[in-house]
Amino acid sequence: MINLKEVTTAIGELEEEKVLKMLHDFIATNPSEEEAHKVVAACQEGMAVVGDMFESGEYFVGDLIFAGELLTEAIDTLKPAIGSGASTKAGTIVLGTVHGDLHDIGKNIFKSMSEAAGFEIVDLGIDVPVQAFIDKIKEVNPDIVGMSGVLTLALESMKDTVDSLKEAGVRDSVKIIIGGNPVTKEACDHIGADAFTTNAAEGVKMVQAWVKG
Repeated sequence: MINLKEVTTAIGELEEEKVLKMLHDFIATNPSEEEAHKVVAACQEGMAVVGDMFESGEYFVGDLIFAGELLTEAIDTLKPAIGSGASTKAGTIVLGTVHGDLHDIGKNIFKSMSEAAGFEIVDLGIDVPVQAFIDKIKEVNPDIVGMSGVLTLALESMKDTVDSLKEAGVRDSVKIIIGGNPVTKEACDHIGADAFTTNAAEGVKMVQAWVKG
């Protein structure tokens, strides 16, 4: 079995070759989906280390971007084991980082993992205006809307977006999940979302339960 602590450390230290070699070796053992999810969690913990290093001034924006790309590569490598990339579509998710926020690492992890679980993802990108969410929901009629944000001000942008979805008459046709560092149970209630998560793997389990339910 792969050493999860080593995975976390290698991602935290941005050791691309080491990370990918460990993951390729791991996939070669034909692991179970549960084992693969543990490795994804270890990768996410590595990202948390990167975030801490950035906050303390040891890493810079370029390191954050590289870490995000490394994580996407890692998830892509693990995709065969995370879920069979189900041939039947699990559902459609409209996803975006809310207006005023330019962070996309968490959103991109959730996107990769949701795609691996068979969801079709419509990614609106970052700093997404309220109207863009409304227009896209009307266009593609998704099952779920995912809103991401890392800054505290993103919580008000999320509330603004949900309120506008209500005004536009599309709120009740979708389930809404919010994600990012500042989200809490209280914030979720205040915003009017159906669920919140600070962990992409957990978020994927929630949306899977919704479409199965």
